[in-house]
Amino acid sequence: MLDQHHTDLILKLHAAVTKIQVPRPGFNYTFAHICILNNDKTCIVDDIVHVLEELKNARATNRTNFAITYPITHLKDGRAVYNGHQLGGVTVHSKDRVKSAEAIQLTYYLQSINSLNDMVAERWESSFCDTVRLFQKSNSKVKMYPYTSSSLREDFQKTSRVSERYLVTSLILVVTMAILCCSMQDCVRSKPWLGLLGLVTISLATLTAAGIINLTGGKYNSTFLGVPFVMLGHGLYGTFEMLSSWRKTREDQHVKERTAAVYEDSMLSFSLTTAMYLVTFGIGASPFTNIEAARIFCCNSCIAIFFNYLYVLSFYGSSLVFTGYIENNYQHSIFCRKVPKPEALQEKPAWYRFLLTARFSEDTTEGEEANTYESHLLVCFLKRYYCDWITNTYVKPFVVLFYLIYISFALMGYLQVSEGSDLSNIVATATQTIEYTTAQQKYFSNYSPVIGFYIYESIEYWNTSVQEDVLEYTKGFVRISWFESYLNYLRKLNVSTGLPKKNFTDMLRNSFLKAPQFSHFQEDIIFSKKYNDEVDVVASRMFLVAKTMETNREELYDLLETLRRLSVTSKVKFIVFNPSFVYMDRYASSLGAPLHNSYISALFLLFFSAFLVADSLINVWITLTVVSVEFGVIGFMTLWKVELDCISVLCLIYGINYTIDNCAPLLSTFVLGKDFTRTKWVKNALEVHGVAILQSYLCYIVGLFPLAAVPSNLTCTLFRCLFLIAFVTFFHCFAILPVILTFLPPSKKKRKEKKNPENREEIECVEMVDIDSTRVVDQITTV
Repeated sequence: MLDQHHTDLILKLHAAVTKIQVPRPGFNYTFAHICILNNDKTCIVDDIVHVLEELKNARATNRTNFAITYPITHLKDGRAVYNGHQLGGVTVHSKDRVKSAEAIQLTYYLQSINSLNDMVAERWESSFCDTVRLFQKSNSKVKMYPYTSSSLREDFQKTSRVSERYLVTSLILVVTMAILCCSMQDCVRSKPWLGLLGLVTISLATLTAAGIINLTGGKYNSTFLGVPFVMLGHGLYGTFEMLSSWRKTREDQHVKERTAAVYEDSMLSFSLTTAMYLVTFGIGASPFTNIEAARIFCCNSCIAIFFNYLYVLSFYGSSLVFTGYIENNYQHSIFCRKVPKPEALQEKPAWYRFLLTARFSEDTTEGEEANTYESHLLVCFLKRYYCDWITNTYVKPFVVLFYLIYISFALMGYLQVSEGSDLSNIVATATQTIEYTTAQQKYFSNYSPVIGFYIYESIEYWNTSVQEDVLEYTKGFVRISWFESYLNYLRKLNVSTGLPKKNFTDMLRNSFLKAPQFSHFQEDIIFSKKYNDEVDVVASRMFLVAKTMETNREELYDLLETLRRLSVTSKVKFIVFNPSFVYMDRYASSLGAPLHNSYISALFLLFFSAFLVADSLINVWITLTVVSVEFGVIGFMTLWKVELDCISVLCLIYGINYTIDNCAPLLSTFVLGKDFTRTKWVKNALEVHGVAILQSYLCYIVGLFPLAAVPSNLTCTLFRCLFLIAFVTFFHCFAILPVILTFLPPSKKKRKEKKNPENREEIECVEMVDIDSTRVVDQITTV
């Protein structure tokens, strides 16, 4: 980049950038109108531009005595300029003389004074990107990567735009799967509309939360892409659990009684899991969370889950009642048309008979089971095949072996966990942010970014002890400050010791006029002139470069935290800033705050659930299951090249609730079961809750798959984490727990029921049959 051709090319590009115009009514703004000004009222430009200009002049005059050194170069006027962050891929000769450089970085600084200036600067940045791209087309052999203050925000929001068609595909797949999971061949007892209405319930809750966030001034960000999937995992299981409870009720009961049985059977567990979600995301939405995006995500999720609970109680419950009346009247589950008796269908075509296949209660013989929902594919699969197979004595050793393999791989991944340190993890893939950061890490990682060190109070700069304090806090850095050079200059003159303030300020002003090496010093000190012509130093700044490598994020985190701690405890009041600190903050706090909140949530949930569960063993099993699932997810997530960052940690917190959502009903049914054997109660738990878990899992997985194709690292992280959570939880629900519970506590003791002829319940049923032979049963019980 330092040969004659490329030097001329870079200076030509620099000239083109400075000539960019932003048209406004009556005036055209250029870089000179919005740039940050120097003490001589000229625009501040990177020192590398002055270096290239001197290099060009030296070649024009055939001078060979000008040499570029790295990382500090001395210009013709005697100034020492730092180029560590402006020259990249440097190869040096002896004495740090630059032999070649593979990359050059130019930075243009704009003012931010008022709204008009901000608007003009924003348009100038857009024109800047267009200018660089046009220049790239005419000079294709040189790669150029423009990056502005708004690039990260635009590329972050681009994830939403590139995800739209994939989310539509996901919605279509989930709707299709939900309808299929609720359907069966019996056209009366099939419930396809309830599968669709379950998704409508979730959508209403999500839209309600989004509307409330917008009305209260909240801002949308791409992390909201995870909210529908949080709702999908929790909401669909609740609706499918209600539908599963409906299948267990007797068909000869009234709709009101069946609905009451459904609410009694399923809403208690759904209420508890909803409360757990609200507590977890409520803590994440509290001021304890110092990441704004995470706080807004948790707030949105919390509101959506709350309204989902209300909608399930009201809207979905009403839909269940409506389909119950349709079923009692033997109407078609889709077309709501009265289904004729089998003998009336004999004369109809085969396709017509297939669409109107139904089983009437009058056709049920005494030897047949009264529950006609046994013909549902998933119910039949679990009850007749899977429950017997998973509890088979010969299958159990293989499941235990498979679990040991699972733990081994999880441990291997857990020992390799790395913290997220790449900015590209939060933006779409094909964006200028990715290109720019990749090039910057490749060529400019020898030195960390230049850190602004701002002293914002009036201190006794003429005092030797103050000077020592200032230099002490900058120890350990490559110091390139004009202020430090000036302090050293005073020391050499032996005038700093005991120098009065008046003499110090006078010499300060005289030095600006006489010492050429301080021609740019005034930009680093702010003066205020008092009534007696005495000059006071109000504030000053210096620039520091840490001796760390930008590729080693842990060192940069330590540096940032050290500087913050010093800014609070030091005698000299100062602040530090670099634009990259914004990104470092994201990663430095992406683990601490969410994990801290998750610990609080876990402790609260354990304390809260201890008073609600009927048996303490339920708490023990739930805790062990959650630990096993989270351990496996973290391990396999690392093996799948997913780092711990804000997105993955939020997914892990959600994984705790998702595991409790699916495993708690199984464990409760097993632990609270009495009599018979452990195997019998494992089968019973799977038969009662397995269908709902399987239905919600199938819908959740087909909804996740389109996310894998989105060209965005954020959605890729989201997909991998959520997929692992769902898969590992499913593996525990249908393999690990059914096997382990068959030979671990609690034990089941057989007890013979005492037959007492005096204490028996007599039930008298009075049936009323209408003209269409539709059965309506009123039940009178006497003891």
